[in-house]
Amino acid sequence: MRKIKLIWDFKGPDGLETAKHHCIHLKEFAQIDKLPYDEVNFVSLNEMHTIAFIVVDEENMKIFRDALKPHRGELA
Repeated sequence: MRKIKLIWDFKGPDGLETAKHHCIHLKEFAQIDKLPYDEVNFVSLNEMHTIAFIVVDEENMKIFRDALKPHRGELA
């Protein structure tokens, strides 16, 4: 089963804190709807750009994508 990483970009001086907070909401969404996921996390690319992401099975990707509107996605 392929894994898909859905990604949200947060830019600017508050990007890191915003990405951390977004991860909380990603976990809550999955828990409320009882949807499986492999990982929710964030990565600071530099002081002005941080990403938040969730890794899901390809079969569940459309549920997450349609509800949460990620900025982009890639194979994990």
